[in-house]
Amino acid sequence: MSKKKRILIIDDEPDVITYLSALLEDNGYEITAAKDGNEALAIIRAEKPDAVTLDITMPEKSGVKFYREVKDDDELKEIPIIVVTGISEDFEKFISTRKQVSPPDGYIQKPIDREEMLSTLKKLLY
Repeated sequence: MSKKKRILIIDDEPDVITYLSALLEDNGYEITAAKDGNEALAIIRAEKPDAVTLDITMPEKSGVKFYREVKDDDELKEIPIIVVTGISEDFEKFISTRKQVSPPDGYIQKPIDREEMLSTLKKLLY
């Protein structure tokens, strides 16, 4: 049997981490969670997860700063990042048109649609 795919969930809302952890673990993924961008950077460097779900508005280091740092890092930039946010769809257009970094690999609006999250991960990882 193949090794479980590891997902890093980054969100400052404990309810979102709980929901995503349960959803993804129930579907065979291994989970690590971080509550801000600083904690997440330490985890992503140490563990090199297979994918990341990233909230944009967080304390300490915002999701945008985290995203830029990961995409600018040659060792980390290939890790798929799915932006999971309550910010409007205009934000997706904004971040997808930045010339400095590539657009996110996935974009999911809160409240999170279970099937959309699972199909996005499946598309990126398999």
